[in-house]
Amino acid sequence: MSDILLMLGIFAFTSVVSYALISRVPQRLHTPLMSFTNAISAVTILGALLLFTEEATALAIVLGGTAIVLAAFNLVGGFAITGRMARMFRQ
Repeated sequence: MSDILLMLGIFAFTSVVSYALISRVPQRLHTPLMSFTNAISAVTILGALLLFTEEATALAIVLGGTAIVLAAFNLVGGFAITGRMARMFRQ
């Protein structure tokens, strides 16, 4: 139980720090930032898939499934937005 509380605390801390950092990024740097977050989402998906190869509790399976769905949503949406922004610079 203390491991879950520690992970939730780390998640909350990194969420606040990430929001503070990303909100200060200039608009012209959002495309490279989106590419970086797409890579992070891909790593999240791989980590969640690795979770399913081990014997896990029901909570771990639910959290792993949620991680896959949210990271896949972020990955697809990030590529769509990055592609749309890249098309803006074509002539």
